[in-house]
Amino acid sequence: MSQQRSLEQERAARAWTFVTQVRDNGKDYAKEYGSLAKSAPADIQSNGLGQTLAFWRAKGYDRGKPKANGANAHYQLLVHVSEWTRNQLKLSNSKEVLEWVAKDASTDQYRRATTEAIAFLSWVKRFAEAELGGE
Repeated sequence: MSQQRSLEQERAARAWTFVTQVRDNGKDYAKEYGSLAKSAPADIQSNGLGQTLAFWRAKGYDRGKPKANGANAHYQLLVHVSEWTRNQLKLSNSKEVLEWVAKDASTDQYRRATTEAIAFLSWVKRFAEAELGGE
C-alpha cells in the first residue's frame, strides 16, 4: 500500500491542525473563526482572492500590527490561508501572499492561488462547522 498522501489528504490534515489549534487553545475568537471560515470560499469566489485577503488583513491588523497580538479570527484565517497557499505555490517564507498577489503574480499564478485557497478553505470550513460552531 502506498504511503504517499494525496494533495487532498494534505489539505485536510493541515486544515484539521489549524482548526483544532483554534478549538483546543480555548480561543475566545473560535466561534468567529468558524463563522468566517464558513463564508470564506464564497467570499473568494465573489470578491477575488486579493480582495478577500486584504479585507481579512484590514480587520485583523491595526497600524501594521496584528490586533490583540494575533488573537483574532481575521488574522488567524489570513495566516492559515497564506501559509498553505505560500507552501503550495513554493513562495519564499518571507513573502506575504497578499503582497505577492498585488505585485508579482501573473494571471495564471493568481488563478492557481485562488483555486488552491478555495480547495483548502473547503476543508477548513467543514472542520470549523463541526468543531467550532458559528453562525
